[in-house]
Amino acid sequence: MSDGVKLTCLHCGQANRLPVARLGEGAKCATCGAALLPGKPVETDFKTLQKAIRTDDLPLLTDFWAPWCGPCRMMAPEFSKAAAEMKTTVRFAKVNTEQEPEASQAMNIRGIPALIMFRKGREAARLAGARPAAQIVDFARQAGGVAA
Repeated sequence: MSDGVKLTCLHCGQANRLPVARLGEGAKCATCGAALLPGKPVETDFKTLQKAIRTDDLPLLTDFWAPWCGPCRMMAPEFSKAAAEMKTTVRFAKVNTEQEPEASQAMNIRGIPALIMFRKGREAARLAGARPAAQIVDFARQAGGVAA
């Protein structure tokens, strides 16, 4: 990364640029005011996710889930814990596959919960099944190329 980082607002889809030195200072979207690195997973739509995959400079870990899925609901608090731990190094998003069925098709998701790490515009790795926070953090560090 250079001295600036590009981040797509997962709420409104607006591209934002901020200095690396200010990543931990509660950066907000210039358009809608939403936190860019909230320290928790952000529910987003598939179109916005695709833009973030293409443009973001930070690794983006996405949980593809559905509200009727028991393992998905069980993993949600663990995913949130991992997001809080990695607040300024990896972004965490959630896509509801029931509301966004095209996401499952486009991403070739065969079962949920499915975690996919996106880095530098591409899928870097994927992990299927519910996991505890420690395993999610380990996966995110390894797949995202983030130091411990």
